[in-house]
Amino acid sequence: MEQLKRMALFATVVDKGSMVGAAEALGMTPSAVSQQIRKLEELTQVSLLHRTTRKLTLSEAGASFYESCAQVLALAQQAEQRLAELRDAPVGELRIAAPVGLPGQLLSEALAPLLRAHPKLSLRLFFHDELIDLIEQRIDLAIRVGQQEDSSLVARHVADWRMLLCAAPAYLARCGPIEGPQQLLGLDWLSLNTERWQQVTLHGPGGAVQRLRIESRVACNNILSVRQFTLAGMGVSLQPEPEIRELLARGELLALLPAWQAAPLGIHLVTPRRDAQPAKVRYAIEALRRSLLVR
Repeated sequence: MEQLKRMALFATVVDKGSMVGAAEALGMTPSAVSQQIRKLEELTQVSLLHRTTRKLTLSEAGASFYESCAQVLALAQQAEQRLAELRDAPVGELRIAAPVGLPGQLLSEALAPLLRAHPKLSLRLFFHDELIDLIEQRIDLAIRVGQQEDSSLVARHVADWRMLLCAAPAYLARCGPIEGPQQLLGLDWLSLNTERWQQVTLHGPGGAVQRLRIESRVACNNILSVRQFTLAGMGVSLQPEPEIRELLARGELLALLPAWQAAPLGIHLVTPRRDAQPAKVRYAIEALRRSLLVR
């Protein structure tokens, strides 16, 4: 490392044409600069500069060495410039992981303006329902739902989505109207959970709480599959309201017991670290935060 510093100093001396000029550029004294040049010549055992009272002249070895030093200095400056670009402007490849069921429209509305505004930014999206190792997969930012337990990651809570009890009209036509929570026990449940049994807690009018231990007829770890079984009239499921809003508007799904609410689904933006985030991550966090909040 010291040798690299001396190489940069030597290149600066040649560029400025004097020890004094280099000293001013580097914030050093001329004697300190001269001492470093002598140290460099001692280590290389080659005379690099011919010194007179009026000027400095490169030796043949010094001229050859200067070319290499200048290249090293240029590469260092390019590296610094690249880091500055990454810090100050969204550039490079942005890698985002998201749940399979997350609406593509949400992501496009949030990120398309960012991509249009910054042509040097590219996007890679990875959809997973299972948790993946963000560091191993080189993920810059993950959208995750529910409680976050990995203390090694930084999770920013950005929104709570309502979870609605819903079913297809065809299913309700078979089982009849649902007027209270206790009737839910006799229904066919479609669950985002591979366990056969689970507990559902509903909060109702006046602070009432109803806890139901329900048996899943269909259980899987993919929200889209649960939704498709629900649309097919196979039973009742809990669905994030922003993801089924259009299905509700078209009447393909119907909300049950609107006065009773399940616990909301927490939405988090997760990164491997909080400090020294490149601009592409900071900009993406802000764009996604705004989009997730307004759903």
